[in-house]
This record gives sequence, structure tokens and C-alpha cells, in this order.
Amino acid sequence: MPRWFTALFWTSIAVGAVFVGLSSWDALISRAPAADPVRPRAVKITRDQWGVPHIHGRTDADVAYGIAIAHAEDDFRNLEEVLAAVRGRAGAILGEDGAKLDFAGHLLDAQGVAARGYASLSPATRALVEAYAQGLNDYASRHGHEQRLQGLFPVTGRDIVAGFVLRSPFFFGMDRVLGPLVEGKLPPRDAGPADERGSNAFAVSASRSDDATTRLIINSHQPWEGGVTWWELVVHSDEGWDFAGANFPGAPSPLLGHNKHLGWANTVNRMDLIDVYKLELNADRSQYRLDGQWLPLEARRVWLRVKYGPFVLPVPRTVYRSRHGAVILNEKGGFAIRHAGIGEVGQVEQYYRLNKARDFNEWRQIMAMQKVPATNFVYADAQGHIGMFYNALFPARAAGFDWKGVLPGNTSKTLWTSYLPWSADPMVVDPRAGWVANANNTPTVATAPDENLKAADFAPEMGVETFTTNRMHRFAELFAGVNGPISRETLLRIKFDKAYSKASPAGRWMAAVLTVDTAREPELAKAQALLRQWDWTADGVGPADSLAVAVLASVGREVYRGDALPPAAPKLRAAVDWLQGTFGRLDVPLGEFQRLRHGKADLPVFGGPDTLRAIYADRAADGRRVGNNGDGFIMLVEWPAGGAVRSQSVHQFGAATTRRASQHYADQAPLFATERWKPVPF
Repeated sequence: MPRWFTALFWTSIAVGAVFVGLSSWDALISRAPAADPVRPRAVKITRDQWGVPHIHGRTDADVAYGIAIAHAEDDFRNLEEVLAAVRGRAGAILGEDGAKLDFAGHLLDAQGVAARGYASLSPATRALVEAYAQGLNDYASRHGHEQRLQGLFPVTGRDIVAGFVLRSPFFFGMDRVLGPLVEGKLPPRDAGPADERGSNAFAVSASRSDDATTRLIINSHQPWEGGVTWWELVVHSDEGWDFAGANFPGAPSPLLGHNKHLGWANTVNRMDLIDVYKLELNADRSQYRLDGQWLPLEARRVWLRVKYGPFVLPVPRTVYRSRHGAVILNEKGGFAIRHAGIGEVGQVEQYYRLNKARDFNEWRQIMAMQKVPATNFVYADAQGHIGMFYNALFPARAAGFDWKGVLPGNTSKTLWTSYLPWSADPMVVDPRAGWVANANNTPTVATAPDENLKAADFAPEMGVETFTTNRMHRFAELFAGVNGPISRETLLRIKFDKAYSKASPAGRWMAAVLTVDTAREPELAKAQALLRQWDWTADGVGPADSLAVAVLASVGREVYRGDALPPAAPKLRAAVDWLQGTFGRLDVPLGEFQRLRHGKADLPVFGGPDTLRAIYADRAADGRRVGNNGDGFIMLVEWPAGGAVRSQSVHQFGAATTRRASQHYADQAPLFATERWKPVPF
């Protein structure tokens, strides 16, 4: 639990908690709104040998209903937690961790935004989200024993839309803004998420492949468990919706994957899409000054419901808003937050329409809707088109202000109200090199050097990121080393690469570790000697791999975010103590040190933090490094010249991600650990 929310929680408990009937209080005051109209559904769910659902419906809405049913069969736990957060009740299930989400939902007014914007969605999209909500309600009513919260169901289509409103800004760094402000600090100047939430994506055109086949690799890195973990599905409707891919709990359509004609992968991008304003407040902080006028600061009392032991505690909070957006009051003053896509509800519609796009032109027209405020799209299609699109909803900011810092909130000159057109986004389309890639890096490295974009072509007010990653350096080096056609085998070798570039931030960190003065530290000197023998790969072959991975993982978040690196000596000491304390030696085989664990599966897995074969992990009770993020759902899509699309995929665990009794709880883990695929029947 972040320090900022722990402080918020206990301060509020001291002010407002009352122990009267608390075990039932949450259920008594949590009446769900009336459900959307219930309609008959024509849907059939079949599962392939790996348990992946293939959902067939008469209409697209019928398919969405089936998506909800099938996903609940595999993972009702996470669906319930996502819906609880949307309703402001996650704290009643998850305690302080959930209440953090509830506070953010109230602060960003996710439910209010969804309600106000719902009518702007197309009738087809409203039918989609309402059918999805109906599926969740039907599953919940038939499986009451699985519910942990009374009164959560029925949910509505507006709840599904509110889920997108709540989740979206956290993909481009909202937690890094909220956290410091609640703690009474200023937010960091750099954009981006707080954690290592990376991804890779690659596309190779038919003109560059050795067999006239266009290929797309989808490799989005997400946590292996929780509300933003991937779940695979295939959908077909009589209205022409045919798509194979994956989504998150709470999404009524796939969010990435392919149809017959085209497909895409997403990677998180980290441009500056959040602005913070210092408000000029009056003495009692009830008004703020804008363009010489005093305006009322909107205040609204909300109640967080927080599970603590056997009780659910009512915690009062006040959320504030100005014309800029949400406001945090702390000892430094009042700070307003404005983010790209504020007040927008159309993200769910854009993804749904993208699912049904039939060619590159139609796909680009849908992207120009600009309802998805951030995330790169790497695209490929049956006609051989490829592209890397640094998709972002860039605010139309005035020149002359420090947009990375805290802005003056007393003038409308800093209060942007419109956006640049999608055509202004950085993008590389059909390069002569025949390949594009992204690994959470600056868009100025996306293909061969002579065709890359130039940073100077984009105004500084856009806040285009300059971050680099080891994965970026490696794909650039590996593609540059291919002379002639790029075969399927070559592309897969690049995707599963486990090496570190000495030119990368990770490489610079290792160089710092190797220059630590160990003259009086024989244990550290021994570790340095071992690291100097390392071949710079985390493939499990050499004796230094485990030590190198431990050293690199010790600054994984700092390297990913581009933060200043800490002193190297304490980190080297911690890695040495870790291995010596667990194994009594430093030259531990990586397969013994790093594991994939889920149910009965306990397997060696290779790769490391910020390798193209990305494995992020936590330290388990037995001292092993156990994977929990990074490579997860992976898909290889191919369009052979004159032939039908074909694809393969693999998931780190299996289709039934939270059903321990299911044969599909971890049946894909052996494939994943050994970098093998399963077919996707389409």
C-alpha cells in the first residue's frame, strides 16, 4: 500500500470512524442502481483444448453477453473487484489497497463522467456494454456463493463505461501525480506509470519477410494476476464481428489481437498528458482565483468503505474540483489536476470499432476518433501495411509555460480545452526497412535509423517522451544485424532475446556495479569477478546469470522510469546477501533461482527485467525470484500472401486464471516457460 494512502486512511479513521453495526453498514447503504433492460440472448460458448472460449452470437451484443459469462467462469474474482472499484466499494473487499482505488474513482468522478457522457455513445456501443453488464448480472445471480459483496449487482452499462474512465489515466501516470500530492509533496516532472509496466510489439511486412508473409507479434506486459491481467478469447457474430485476442476484466471486447484483415499490439507510452496547477486560494480555501475572479471550489463529501479485520469502516473524505479538474488540498496549498481525455467516455467505442475495421484506411479513420488517450499501436494487415503509431491525445498547450512543472492556476492561458489532431501524433508507416517495433521507448527509435522520426519535429509542449529501454536498444541492434529478408525464425529470435545492451540504461547500471570499490569487501570482490565473466544474457547458460539478474532487478523501476540511479555498492551487497543466504553460493543456475509458479506448476523461466523476454518478479518465501509481470499473453499473427490469417498464442498460466480446480489453471505454463506456442483456431 503506498504511503500516501496509508496516511490518508489513518487520518480519516481518527476523524470519522464509528464502530456501530460496521459489519453490515456497507451492505445496508450500498444499493445497486436499477439494471438495464433484460433482453433474450442468442449466444454459444465453446472452448478449445486449452480452455480458451470461442463465443458465437447472433448479434454483437449477444457476443458481449457471452464474453461476460465466459470471463466470469474463468475469473469472477477479478471481475468483482474491478466492478467494486467502479462502484467505490473496492475497500470493502481489499481493505486499504481497494480504498485507494475508491478514492481515485471519487476524485476523478468516474461515475459522473460515465453518466453525463453515456448518451454520446452510439446505440451499438450502448447495446454492447448493456449486454455485457447483463451477462455479469446473470452469472452473479446464478453463483451467489462466489460473491463477496452484498448489493454490488446488478451492474449497468454505465458501470462498464465508468471502468474505462477510471482505469485509463493510470496507464499514463496518474498514480505518480496523486501519490506525492496527497503526501504533501510536488509530483515528479517526468511522465509515466509508477511501475515496470512494459511491453513489446513488432511488425514485419511481406516485402521484407523471406516468404511473402506479413507478421505481427503482440507482447503486452501486464501483471500476471489482478484487474489488468490478460484473458484470451475469440469472438464471432452474425453481424460480422470476428476477432481473436485478449482483454482485461471489465472490457466487453478484445483490446488487442487480430481479425481476418488486420491486427495490432499495444505498448504503454509515457508522454506528458497530465498537468498540475497551483491554485490561488482565499483564506478559508473555499474559493480559487481565475482571471481575476473568485470562483467557488466545489466540495463533495464521500465515504470510503474500508475492510479492516471483520469490520468495514466508514471513512469520510472530501473531494474537490475546479474548472481544471480534480483538486488536492495539502499543506502546500491547492493543486488541480487536468489530464488528457478528461470527461471522455468513448474509449470503449473506439476499441469496439477497431475490432471490426476491414482495412488500413478504415482503421486509421477510427483511430482519428481520439478516444483512446494514450498507448502505442503497432499495426499490421493482410495487404502488407505496417506501422508504429505513438497514439496520444495531446493537449493544445500554449507556448511559453513549463508544462512539466507545476503551472499557475490563476490564468486561463494555461487551461487548455482542446487537442491536437491525431495526424499530429508521431507515427512511422510502411518504412522501406520493412519493420517497426516499440518497447516503451521514445518514438524516435521505431525502425531503421535513416527512417526514424526526429525529436525536433515535435513541439516541446507535446511532451513526447525521450525514454529508452534495454529492449529498445536490443531490437535496434538485432534488426540492424539482419542483412536481407527477415524470416519467421529471426523475428522470434528477436522477440525472445534475453540479452542486455551495454549502451542501455541497464548496461550503464551494470558498469556502475563493476566499478564499485571492493578492496575491503572480499565478498563483493568475488561477486564482481563473477559478473565480469557474464556474457550479458539471462539465458540460464552461464554461472553469473542469477547474480546479474538480481543486480539488475534491484533498480528495475528506476531504470524503467529513467530515475536517478542509487549508489551501487549497497545494491551489490543486497544481491550477494540474497544469493548467499538462500543458496550458500553466488553461481546459482538461473533456472533454480528464477521460477514460474502457479498451482502445481513450478518451472524454471529465463529472461530478466527489461529484456525482450521480460520477466519481472518478487522474492518468494523460499528466496527464489518468482515471476509476476512481464511477458504474459503473447500472440504471433501471420498473413501469408494470398492466404488466410493464422495465429498462435501462449499465456503464462492458462485460460482459467483464478480457478485452481480447473485443468486450465496452469496448463499453458510449460509452453510459456519453454517459449512454445499453441494454435489459435479462427
